[in-house]
Amino acid sequence: MKRIAPLVAAGLLLSLPAAAHTPQQPPHQLYNEGDLKLESGEAIKDFSISYVTHGTLNANKSNAILMVTAISGNHHRLDFMIGPGKALDPDKYFIICTDAIANGLTTSPSNSKLQPRMQFPKFVIRDMVESQYRLLREKFGIDHVVAVIGPSMGGMQTLQWGVSHPDYMDALVAIVPLSKTPGWTVAVLEASRKAIMEDAAWKDGNYDTPPEKGVRLWRDILNLLAARTPDMYSAQFKNGMDALPWMAEQESAAMKAFDANDWIYQTWAYERHDVGTTPGFNGDTAKALASIKAKTLILTGTKDLLNPEFEPKEAAKNIADVKLMTINPGTVAGHASAGGFNPADVEFLNREAGAFLDGVTDGGRKLN
Repeated sequence: MKRIAPLVAAGLLLSLPAAAHTPQQPPHQLYNEGDLKLESGEAIKDFSISYVTHGTLNANKSNAILMVTAISGNHHRLDFMIGPGKALDPDKYFIICTDAIANGLTTSPSNSKLQPRMQFPKFVIRDMVESQYRLLREKFGIDHVVAVIGPSMGGMQTLQWGVSHPDYMDALVAIVPLSKTPGWTVAVLEASRKAIMEDAAWKDGNYDTPPEKGVRLWRDILNLLAARTPDMYSAQFKNGMDALPWMAEQESAAMKAFDANDWIYQTWAYERHDVGTTPGFNGDTAKALASIKAKTLILTGTKDLLNPEFEPKEAAKNIADVKLMTINPGTVAGHASAGGFNPADVEFLNREAGAFLDGVTDGGRKLN
């Protein structure tokens, strides 16, 4: 087994700071879609989707790639795959990196003026997909993309894109995804949500300051347990007790990059996800996956304790044109393999996703 690099920097694995822009990065933009009608029949009022773009849309509008983000992550989530010579090369592609409903940048419980906090309507993963579809069609006039790519909850959105809009893309790159959330993941999310909601400082969602005890416990349950593996701790801490001050540092960092209500709402969408409940499939997950027409790359993490690898491996059996790979075989980083913190994982993701996209585009020749 390869040695697992100490991931001291693997802080907010799923919750990257929203205000991460530097002057060298593309500007953060908002597109107002009016009221976003949800699958439930409710609507998010005065809905705006947040995004950034990299590269230039060509004259034929044929070089676009959509990036969708992880739970409580943002449009920076795959920055380690964007850049000259990387998988998502802005010299070749026009990359649209979107923010999901309730991540604090797109309209969310934390920023909605008309439906604040717990007045916000519940939504599902398919509602995220439809908000992105409207952005591509209404704002950019794009009727086809090269690929949809995303990690974790982004991987879930990616597979949903393939089911909801099977003719809209040439390829899907789903990183540590789920097609149907299994009971284990539901239990992890429920525990993390209870940690917050049972903190008296949460005040039924009407807190003035973050419910610190709940957020710290949430951080421990999700990021420091489910999103890592025992192997990673063994590699990072030769003395097991050294994990305790490190955990305290990670908990404190979460306080600056996290809104408790936003997290709660995204977990409700995450745990209820099933591509089989897409209208027309009557709950048949396998049939929904079989409807995917795009070339599909699924990348899993060894010993993933948040999105267990057995689920996407089983899902892949139902997709006609699929390539299934384990991220950086020989290491045991679990969900963290998609976090962008281990250089070997980053190199693997860029190499394999880049080669896959080159194959789909015939080395870029199909982009013109």
